[in-house]
Amino acid sequence: MSEPARLLLVEDSETQALELRLLLEGHGFSVERCATAEAALDHLNTRLPDLVVADHHLPGMNGDEFARQLRLSLRTRALPLLMLTGARDGERQGLESGADAYVAKSADRDILILRIRALLRERLGGGSEAPGASGFRRGRVLVVDGSATYRTFLAGLLAHEGHLVSVADTAEATLAALDADGAAFDCVTIDLLGTAYDGLGLCRAVDARRAADIAAREAGTPTFHVVGIAGSTPAKDFLVQAFAAGADDVVSKIDGDVLVMRVRSLVRRKLLEEDNRRIAGEFGARERALERARAEAEAAEARAALAGALEQANSDLATANRKLTDAQAKLVQAAKMASLGELVAGIAHEINNPLAFILAHQGTVERLLTEVAADPAPADAPRLLKKCGDRVGAMRMGLTRIQDLVLNLRKFSRLDEGERALVNVPDAIETVLALIQHKLGDRIGVVRDFSGRPEIHCTPALLNQVVMNILGNAADAMPEAGTITILTASTDEIDEIRISDTGPGIPEPLRERIFEPFFTTKPVGAGTGLGLAIAYSVVQAHSGTLTVEAAPGGGACFIIGIPRQAR
Repeated sequence: MSEPARLLLVEDSETQALELRLLLEGHGFSVERCATAEAALDHLNTRLPDLVVADHHLPGMNGDEFARQLRLSLRTRALPLLMLTGARDGERQGLESGADAYVAKSADRDILILRIRALLRERLGGGSEAPGASGFRRGRVLVVDGSATYRTFLAGLLAHEGHLVSVADTAEATLAALDADGAAFDCVTIDLLGTAYDGLGLCRAVDARRAADIAAREAGTPTFHVVGIAGSTPAKDFLVQAFAAGADDVVSKIDGDVLVMRVRSLVRRKLLEEDNRRIAGEFGARERALERARAEAEAAEARAALAGALEQANSDLATANRKLTDAQAKLVQAAKMASLGELVAGIAHEINNPLAFILAHQGTVERLLTEVAADPAPADAPRLLKKCGDRVGAMRMGLTRIQDLVLNLRKFSRLDEGERALVNVPDAIETVLALIQHKLGDRIGVVRDFSGRPEIHCTPALLNQVVMNILGNAADAMPEAGTITILTASTDEIDEIRISDTGPGIPEPLRERIFEPFFTTKPVGAGTGLGLAIAYSVVQAHSGTLTVEAAPGGGACFIIGIPRQAR
C-alpha cells in the first residue's frame, strides 16, 4: 500500500487551519502545518512535502513573497503550490504570485480537493532525469479546438507569450500530433464543449497517451499537462467529469488572459522540472567524482576505525555479558539460598527427633554400664547387657535416619555436578520428596507414576531446583490436606514430568505472569517470587518448556518438557 501524499499547510488562523487539516486528512492526505511563511521556509529546509497549500494573506511575509522565495530556490522551485485567496481578485493573487493554482477560500471544498489531486498528478515522475535537456527552450503547446476562429485567436495569444504553438481541429489530428516523432508538447489545451468531437472522450484518449509517456519516461520522453476549456464558469459536476477524464486544470473561454496565465503557469512548471533535472545531471557527475575521491580517502581511515571499534565493542560486549552472567548467577543463588533456608529449617526438625532419642538412650546406656562396672558379677548382668544392646540398636536406627537425611541433602545440592549427565528421574524425585517430607507430613499424600524413561540427559538442577520449587508450592497451596500426583511420560521427541495437586489452582489471568521474576501470589514475606522464575530459566537452558494448566482435580498441573535432542 502506497504512502499518503504529504501536504504542507501554511495558515495563520487556528480555526481555518484545523478545518482544512480535518478535511485534507479525511481525504487520505498526510498534513503538516506552519503558522507563518517564515516557519514554512525553515520547515522546507529539513524535508520537502509533495505539495504546499498556502494562504495569500499571512502575517509578516505574505503569500506573494513566499511564492517568490520558493521559486528562487533550486530545492523548491518545482514544488507545487496551491494558493488560498480571497473571493475578489483571486485569480491575480493566485497565479501572478507564482502559484501553480489557486482556490478561493469561499469555494466548494470539493473543488479544493480536485485542485490538489490534479497538482499531485502533474508531479508524477517530476524527479526523473532528462539527459541532454537544453538549459533554455520555448514552451510547446498544442491547441485543440473545433472552431477555426477561436483556435486562431488562442494560438495567437499563446504565440505572443513566446510559446511554440501547434493546432488541431479533430480528435484524429490531435492523437496523430501526439504520436508523431519529435512531438513533445509541454501543454495541450482541449475545448471540452466543442461540437466537432467528444471533448471529454478526447481528453481521456489524450490522458491515455500521457500515461504511455509516463511509462516511457526513463527513455527521456517528457510529460505534458492537459488544460480543459469550458464555455463559462463550469459547474461542479462538469469539473468532476473533466478532472476524472485526466484534465489538470479547467478554465473558461470567456477571459483569454486568464487562460494564458493558466497555460503559462503549467508550462513554467514543466520547464522548471526539466531545468532541475538538467542541473541535477550536471552536478551529479561532479558530486559522484568528488564522493569517489572522498570515499577512497575515508575507506582506509574507516577500516582502521572499524577495527578499533570492533575490538572495543567486543571488549564491551564481553564485559556486559560477564556482568549479566554474574547478576544472573547471584539471582539464582539468592533464590536457591532462600529455598535452602526453608529446607534446612525443616531438616533441622527432622534431625532433632532422632537426635533427642539417641541422647536419651545414650544416658540409659551410660547408667547401666556404670552399674556393671561397679559390680563385675551382678546377679542380673545378662538382663542389664541385653537392655544396653536394645538401647544401642535404637540409637543405631536414629543415627541411620540422620545419615539418610544428610545423604539426601548431599544428593540435592550436587555442587560438584554442574554439567549435564544421565540422571535417574525416580531417584532424584524421591530425594526431593524426602527433603521436603516435613512440609508434606501425613496430611498430603503423594501418588507416583514413573512410566517414562528412567534416565534423561540433563543437569541435576533440573530435577532438584525445578521439581523442588514446584512440589514446595504445591504443598503450600494445600494447608489442610490434599494429594500431589507425579507422573513421567516419554515419546520419541520429548520427556515429560507432570506435577499436579488438588489445591485451589491458578486463575487463568495469572498463568502468564507466574514465571515473572518477583511475582508471587503468597502473602508478603512468605515468598520471594523467584522460585518459578529460576525454574523457568533452568528449563529454558535445556531448550525445554515449563507450562501450567488446570489439573483434572481442579488444582494446578505443571508440565516440564525436555526435548530428547537436548544434549
